[in-house]
Amino acid sequence: MKKMRNSLMPFDVIQAAANGSPEALNKVIRHYEGYIARLSMRQTYDEYGNPRWGVDEAMRRQLENKLIDAIVRRFRVA
Repeated sequence: MKKMRNSLMPFDVIQAAANGSPEALNKVIRHYEGYIARLSMRQTYDEYGNPRWGVDEAMRRQLENKLIDAIVRRFRVA
């Protein structure tokens, strides 16, 4: 199934993730994985000085952890 661009997460998934559901939290992370990967892109250079673009895995993990923290600790659904 192709994911729609700029699609909103269903409210029940967000609510479940905020309440600590691991499955819902994984859905939220999967929803934002492309955006996180784009934010994590870094330019490096190979041994010949040629520029290469790639995902900085440490940055990607840090952004995922910040997303999880924001959902679980800070996001409150009334």
